[in-house]
Amino acid sequence: MPPTLASLVQHPALKLTVRAGADRLDTPVRWAHASELADPVPYMDGGELLLVTATNLDARNAESMRRYVRRLAGAGVAGVGFAVGVNYDEVPAALVDAAEEAGLPLLEVPRRTPFIAISKAVSAAIAADQYRAVTAGFEAQRELTKAALAGDGPTGLLTRLAAHIDGWAALYDASGAVVAAAPDWAARRAARLTPDVGRLRERTAPASVVVGDSEDRVELQSLGTGRRSRGALAVGTGAALGTAERYAVHSAVALLTLTTARSRSLQSAEQRLGAAVLRMLLAGQPDHARAVAGDLYGGLLDAPFRLLIAEASAPTGPDLLTETMQAAAARSGEALLLVPEAERVVVLAADGGAAVAACAAYAETQDGRAPREGGGGEDTEVVVGLSAPSGPIAVSAAYKQAEQALSVARRRGRALVEHEELAAGSVLPLLADDAVRAFADGMLRALYEHDAKGRGDLVASLRAWLSRHGQWDAAAADLGVHRHTLRYRMRRVEEILGRSLDDPDVRMELWLALKATTAPAPAEH
Repeated sequence: MPPTLASLVQHPALKLTVRAGADRLDTPVRWAHASELADPVPYMDGGELLLVTATNLDARNAESMRRYVRRLAGAGVAGVGFAVGVNYDEVPAALVDAAEEAGLPLLEVPRRTPFIAISKAVSAAIAADQYRAVTAGFEAQRELTKAALAGDGPTGLLTRLAAHIDGWAALYDASGAVVAAAPDWAARRAARLTPDVGRLRERTAPASVVVGDSEDRVELQSLGTGRRSRGALAVGTGAALGTAERYAVHSAVALLTLTTARSRSLQSAEQRLGAAVLRMLLAGQPDHARAVAGDLYGGLLDAPFRLLIAEASAPTGPDLLTETMQAAAARSGEALLLVPEAERVVVLAADGGAAVAACAAYAETQDGRAPREGGGGEDTEVVVGLSAPSGPIAVSAAYKQAEQALSVARRRGRALVEHEELAAGSVLPLLADDAVRAFADGMLRALYEHDAKGRGDLVASLRAWLSRHGQWDAAAADLGVHRHTLRYRMRRVEEILGRSLDDPDVRMELWLALKATTAPAPAEH
């Protein structure tokens, strides 16, 4: 620890005597400085032991000393060393009283003790303290490095770090979730800082921020060297970090950053292997795919899985989604096959697993940001199509399902659409597409123009006739007209459109056109 007034008083060679402020001798001394100025405050930085002989001071004037001492105390001066036997044979009572009143320590310096001896003692103590801090920092670095290489994950490193800083430490992954903490109770405290970690991620790495209060000071450090952090380290202490503790934290950040970079290199290799497995599955070669997958992806192919395709609608969209899914899979011990494809990514994930759930939660967050007409969010970063549960022999079908769901998600402005929604729902919402409506308007325009001139209600008659599957009596009853009137109207429809209502394809197109012109906009999600 740095030198204090008490350590200087106890120094046998200095022979200092306390004249005031005996209860404040634990004050750290940052430097020793001699000054005979009547007002040295403009040249003080705080924490100094001011050494004076009172050459330019009226040290017996009570009011003058009161002002002088108040100025020194207000500037954060650690204490005053008054040399006797130079201008004054003893420390003036006015100065002693002023120091007691202001709570400023006052030390008597005997004539045989030169000021330079005090300065050297302070300098030596500061140098020794810095040496101890550096030595402790290097020792911490060695211990942390040994823990990082032990192969038991980040927990061992965090345990050593927490001991060195006399506090707690926690590691967050790229999604902001707590990966490990030491001691164990710190995990709950660290989880409450997730919003702060999220804000830290928005800053270019490396970055740091201090949160909490004076009793629980928490420093967050980003991990990674790219434009976005790949995780964060939190350290909680009861006070600001000292030099040795700072060395330990910086060493931990460096080691965890290296570990993260190494992990990303392994992920890149895994992705290349995953791409080969996916190509084999799409080519209808599940046995070859299993052989290549080995232990890495073999377990994923042994149970139902989902295939999803995520497409970027913002620069960081796929990265954030895949990092979220990877973090969820890692925490639950699931295998995750992830293959980037230009502006999108293809993923195989366990059906009902944590990765698929994380994807759904991420998409729900995106949809909930800023609803717009059509149900999507203006700030949606990705659009995702999710297949139905599948197996190795049906990956081609699952890929097609995900493509179809992705197309619908893109058209509806939603972050995620599952293929099962399309299979279980109605085709009518799909008719809200602008291209379909344009087709319907063009097909029925002549009939609407005919009706607009007051020549009959051909559109309503056509709708009634089609809804009754061509049953003349039932349709005529719905319209409240004679069946011969309805027959005449249907002949007029054929004449105007130039198409036969006996053709089932024509009837189908007309019915879809009628539904498209009245189809509601997609519901909000």
